[in-house]
Amino acid sequence: MKAYIPAYSKHAGHWIYKGYQYAWLEMGYDVTLPEESTREETETISPIPITKEERAEEYIIMSVDACIQNDSDRFFEAANNSYKTFVYVQPNQFPHPWGTHPNFISIASDSVIKELNKMENVHLWTFGDNTTSYHTKWENVHSIPLAFDSVNYKTTLNEKYKKFDICFVGGWANNGFNEKKKIMIDIFHKFKDSGLNCAFLVEKNLSHEQETELISSSKVALNIHDAYQRHLGTDTNERTFKSLGLNGCLVSDTVGQLNRMFPDLKTSLDSSEIVRITEQYLSLTEKELEDIKEQNIQNILENHCYTNRVESLLKL
Repeated sequence: MKAYIPAYSKHAGHWIYKGYQYAWLEMGYDVTLPEESTREETETISPIPITKEERAEEYIIMSVDACIQNDSDRFFEAANNSYKTFVYVQPNQFPHPWGTHPNFISIASDSVIKELNKMENVHLWTFGDNTTSYHTKWENVHSIPLAFDSVNYKTTLNEKYKKFDICFVGGWANNGFNEKKKIMIDIFHKFKDSGLNCAFLVEKNLSHEQETELISSSKVALNIHDAYQRHLGTDTNERTFKSLGLNGCLVSDTVGQLNRMFPDLKTSLDSSEIVRITEQYLSLTEKELEDIKEQNIQNILENHCYTNRVESLLKL
């Protein structure tokens, strides 16, 4: 069966839907992606079967509400003929101040929302939980959290990176309010004063191989969330799953969804406490630390890969 999967040209969505692409392929589906030239022109492209020949075959569609808004008639026709269609939907409202920025709010019109709500083979979903509070116009929105791309990322050790006590790989991730940068700098400063050997690489464009080896080989991996995630607690970022999947020992700031999914993780909103938690892990014997890592890695591989999320979608 064919699966039509969106592609993002940049930002976190690029890696999230890469994870979904690999997962569908891993599960034996024939994945159809946007043309490379098209993806370079815009941030998000969501392909659908166009020709009669394509629609004569059984297929699945993954899409996002913004793409449907731009081409609703063709999408509805394709979705009606699909085996199942999964549409990622943004909230209709969001707490202040974040809800004042278009990054957080769905651009889908009321007519598009109404049509999607009534289509029986269309299933609505989002990364976060507590969907009823924010998806006020959408009906029956399912929570499908982010995951680990176990197909594209394999634990790969490199001796030169084993010297690092803790690592972080990512970007400033400005969501429109640029709140995360201040949080990151505060935590980085606390680690700088700790004397630990840190590898914090922000906006460094590491190769896939370098990122994988650094996260896999460092003793501990660090995760940092945005201000809205800390305050609302409805979602966690993909670095949570990548850190646990590759390294196994994660130190993070406190976020509701993360702590609900992984209750044994030690987290804090206090930067100094995050450093102390790291030092506690580093004080363990090598076997004690490896046991923690192995248990967490196994949990991710069994329960929190993108193949698990595809299975959850197919059950809707």
